[in-house]
Amino acid sequence: MSTASEQPQEFKVIGTRPVRHDGVEKVIGRAKYGADYSMPEMLWAKVLRSPHAHARIKSINTDKALKHPGVRAVVTYKDFPPIPEVGYRYGGVVPYNPRHLAENLIANDKVLYHGHGVAVVAATSPHIAEEALDLIEVEYEVLPAVLDVMDAMKPDAPLLHNDIKDESGKPSNVARHIHYDHGDLDKGFKEADVIVEREFHTATVHQGYIEPHNALAYFEPDGKAVVYCSTQGPFDVRAMCSDLTGIPVSDIKVVPAEIGGGFGAKLLVYYEPLALLMSRITAHPVKMVMTRAEVQKATGPTPGAYLKCRMGAKKDGRITAAEVWMAYEAGAYPGSVVYIGCMTAISAYDIENYLIDGYDVVLNRPRTGAYRAPGATQSAFAVESVIDELAQKLGIDPIDIRIKNSARTGTRTLAGPPQPRIGFVEVLETLKNSEHYKSKLSGKLRGRGLAVGAWHTGGMQSSALLNIHVDGTASLVTGAVDIGGSRAACAMVAAEVLGIPVTSVRPAVTDTDSIGYTDPTAGSRTGATSTLAAMRAAEDAVRELKERAARIWELTPADIDWIDGKAVSKNNGKAPLTLKEIASKALRTGGPICGRANIVGPGGGPNYSAVLVDVEIDPDTSKVQVLRCTIAQDVGRAIHPSYVESQMQGGTSQGIGWALNEEYIYDKEGHLRNVGFLDYRMPTCLDLPMIETIMVEVPNPSHPLGVRGVGEVPIVPPPAAVANAVSRALGIRITELPMSPARLFELRKKQGL
Repeated sequence: MSTASEQPQEFKVIGTRPVRHDGVEKVIGRAKYGADYSMPEMLWAKVLRSPHAHARIKSINTDKALKHPGVRAVVTYKDFPPIPEVGYRYGGVVPYNPRHLAENLIANDKVLYHGHGVAVVAATSPHIAEEALDLIEVEYEVLPAVLDVMDAMKPDAPLLHNDIKDESGKPSNVARHIHYDHGDLDKGFKEADVIVEREFHTATVHQGYIEPHNALAYFEPDGKAVVYCSTQGPFDVRAMCSDLTGIPVSDIKVVPAEIGGGFGAKLLVYYEPLALLMSRITAHPVKMVMTRAEVQKATGPTPGAYLKCRMGAKKDGRITAAEVWMAYEAGAYPGSVVYIGCMTAISAYDIENYLIDGYDVVLNRPRTGAYRAPGATQSAFAVESVIDELAQKLGIDPIDIRIKNSARTGTRTLAGPPQPRIGFVEVLETLKNSEHYKSKLSGKLRGRGLAVGAWHTGGMQSSALLNIHVDGTASLVTGAVDIGGSRAACAMVAAEVLGIPVTSVRPAVTDTDSIGYTDPTAGSRTGATSTLAAMRAAEDAVRELKERAARIWELTPADIDWIDGKAVSKNNGKAPLTLKEIASKALRTGGPICGRANIVGPGGGPNYSAVLVDVEIDPDTSKVQVLRCTIAQDVGRAIHPSYVESQMQGGTSQGIGWALNEEYIYDKEGHLRNVGFLDYRMPTCLDLPMIETIMVEVPNPSHPLGVRGVGEVPIVPPPAAVANAVSRALGIRITELPMSPARLFELRKKQGL
């Protein structure tokens, strides 16, 4: 790890590497995840899933299942309350329509993908529930399935929905068209000395979290519903459950368990509303836990995409025009993240003339969802590959061409407003000066590749409560689910403001009844917005501490400073009062001391990273081995550097898996063939080198501490960087992901290599 920073390190806690507060209980197995919860008289529920990718449900007979000993209820879509058409809402960064969301859980009149839910059984044990599933009789009329996004866009393609119409008003599988343009595209291409045009394809990829989706739901004696689950956004789960069950939001409490991975995939609901419905019908607590096969078949992987990219540049490397066309898989229901792919495609660059079109396309695959910088990785693969080829044709260093065209502070964004202070150029220059970039790479079938990525982090809403205890310690409560260390980061910020050791601050994540509304842990917003909420709550507590000190000294708060955890009198020479001394007198000075904050965050700022990889291709098997990998990233300010480095390394690892092996494999009937981790190939420690990290600290001007979001952008460049490295090693431009040994072997064979 190395760090390049333009800001002084004036903090005592921020920037250090304390042991995480929740580390011990996770290491020893005491932490409770969603599937660890149980209750007396609890029932288990299981879902019957479709064996077909596209079929009309002609009839469902549940009589035999209901008579099976131990079965307490069987429900189908008709058991949902009527759901009005209310348009789109947002769960984190994922748009959803409540009616479509309900149909995605349990099919209405048609099943739209292999593994689509058809019915739910609740029984006294999971084994009895599984036995009862086999007793449900479903008559299907099998329909033609469409599995490729380009096939789905054809006028004669089988239609999934009757209510989706294209821009001309005709029934279509194209649910949405996004368009951006600026300048004069024809003029830009006429000015170009070199033009590169390519078509690209990326496969459907799963997030690969270890913990399956789960839910435990029950009703209190007063009728209030309670849901325990693994989620990134408990308040969004509450809203979605209300939408789908008709239970008022105020009557639902969602308790987020510890989360065994999410990466964006645990923003939507899959089991929570079903568990609630079953609990209401049976008057018992109901628990549901997915199998790994169900996770693969019926949750929200990231969209596969088909892209076309054309770019032109002058001899000096200046890009004069860019045209990007992309079609993203929405899956069975509209709502892919193609709009983010459009927004981020060329946002790392200052290009005067551009045209960007994106299409959200439904097809017979599971409804797609968010995956770490959702939508950005696919479009970056196309754009960064074309820029790399431009650099090759022009004989320009791949970093230099990016520096020449880089977005800078003040550059116009696609949405119009200028860029705030960003560190993209600093990232590129730091990587260029790295030992890795300066090192030599030689050998047969070896190549070095570079790519960059961009992400735009939102702010959204966060709440925090900070309680000062009589022993001088503090507890910090937030509503943001901790996936990447946000508890520790918030505790560190609070400790910095209070002037006490971070070990004296105990952070906790609580349920939806116990904290103010908090948006989900998504889009890298949490590190920025939740730390700001913690900071404001701690400042509120300091204000209260100064008031208490003023009462003790018979002064005004204006006469008191707060320095290093002590109240200091400005003028009268009194001995400072420590936080503990003030807290011990809370009863006599006004009662409990606490601080609170409820904010709309300014956002984590634009994020940029660059990844450099060296690869070697096995001449016999065509397996790609990553020899070395370095990521440089503008992190704003690293609250806990170890956590920042792990986010950078984790995202890069996932991006390498995306590049080399990971994909959904369907047969011609639309059956998913690789439903477990044995066949869905994610990288292991044997596939990866130690990923080197370079943190560039250019402060985010919208955050008082300079914090930027860090978790999303590391996954954006790796697929393109690996593809560029393989392209240079083979002398063939790689345009399809993943670059699996079989696919690369066939490509080499076709090219005679």
